[in-house]
Amino acid sequence: MWFRKKETVHTDEKILPQHIAIIMDGNGRWAKKRSLPRSAGHVAGAKTFKDIARYCNKIGIRYLTVYAFSTENWKRPKEEVDGIMNLLRDYLKDATNFKSENIKLNFIGDFSPLSEDIIRLIEKDEAESADATGLQVNIALNYGGRDELVHAVRKLMQSGKDADAITEEDISEAVYTAGQPDPDLIIRPGGEYRLSNFLIWQAAYAEYWFTDVLWPDFSAKDLDRAIETFAGRNRRYGGV
Repeated sequence: MWFRKKETVHTDEKILPQHIAIIMDGNGRWAKKRSLPRSAGHVAGAKTFKDIARYCNKIGIRYLTVYAFSTENWKRPKEEVDGIMNLLRDYLKDATNFKSENIKLNFIGDFSPLSEDIIRLIEKDEAESADATGLQVNIALNYGGRDELVHAVRKLMQSGKDADAITEEDISEAVYTAGQPDPDLIIRPGGEYRLSNFLIWQAAYAEYWFTDVLWPDFSAKDLDRAIETFAGRNRRYGGV
């Protein structure tokens, strides 16, 4: 690990972040290590996402945001992109299982390049889970932090807001996560140390936790370790 653990705090003590964000990295490398096609890594990663979302709901996390498909991911081979989109379709069709678990689904990003059937499924899943009171899962699709800020600025300009009067609060209300607390903890599996254009505005005061574990191998125990580290950090927000 790349941190010094100050103390061990178990999740049953309820010292939890309100909002966890995860960069789900390492699917392709996981598959390569096993001489499998990259698509197999994405299938395994999708299963891990479901398991982690359910675990977050179980232990009392209020918000979970996952980086599912970035604005840059369109540069990948067409076969891989098509496979990810088909996997997304399968997930969206199966999302009624989350409804029975009191999990609310919310999708963030620019959906304009997505196919019409995927957009309809997104709208259906959001509507059907709208009354859920447990964990809210934000799934970032065709999402990029810089693109989100451009979208927010355009939204404020179109509203007629005077440029000199724009505040931080205005921008927070114009980004995709409006009305939600910013992430307290951002987790990146896969051994990389980049934010990769993820939640740039919202990550201003987030704690970071990195691990070499590839996303398909990421488990509830790994999440517990991240939360234990978070609980032991002193968050001063610029103060003493």
